[in-house]
Amino acid sequence: MRLPFSETEFLDVFAAYNTALWPAVVAFWIVTLGFSIALVRGRVHSLALTAFVAVHWAWEGIAYHAVFFSRINPAGWLFAVLFLVEAVAFLWLGIVRRRLSFDWGRKPRHLLAGLFIVYSLVYPLLAAIFGHQYPRAPAFAVPCPTALFTTAILLAAVPPVPRWLFVAPVVWSVIGGSAAVLLGMTPDLMLFAAAFVLLIHCVDPKKLERPRLGSRL
Repeated sequence: MRLPFSETEFLDVFAAYNTALWPAVVAFWIVTLGFSIALVRGRVHSLALTAFVAVHWAWEGIAYHAVFFSRINPAGWLFAVLFLVEAVAFLWLGIVRRRLSFDWGRKPRHLLAGLFIVYSLVYPLLAAIFGHQYPRAPAFAVPCPTALFTTAILLAAVPPVPRWLFVAPVVWSVIGGSAAVLLGMTPDLMLFAAAFVLLIHCVDPKKLERPRLGSRL
């Protein structure tokens, strides 16, 4: 598969993005950590978390894809639309229609949600471990860790979860995961696992709803 940009150009986008917007990147990481802790402790406000996930997708759609990534790939504009549609979907289904609520326990979906939360938060460290030096590296508030965090949020949502919310994370997990193969972004291999888990959860939520062996939940 031939990409319309080189690996050097791809990393240069991250350098420009991180240099220009690093305060927002840090802020997103801190707030994401705060929401994650509240979710695990069972103290998260569903509307606030839903709104924050929507902001994540809108930010990456505009600030990353439209402003920076579109400079090297015209498809960046299509990705921007995809991310903005997902942001609107979270706002409409989660806040206007109030069809999203969250819980935390010992069910398989919670275990997987915890895994994806941790992975999304340590994503910048993993990028460094695999040889990508900041600022020419994906850190946070960029599409791939956001897709991983959103995977966790959808798993932590009380079923049934509106299926429209799965479309963009699955699509981006496949697209972003290809970076692991084509551009040496090893941490993005986890996106393939995210796509697989989301598809299972979307098609049959009961598979991940059963309590683990020995649990009373």
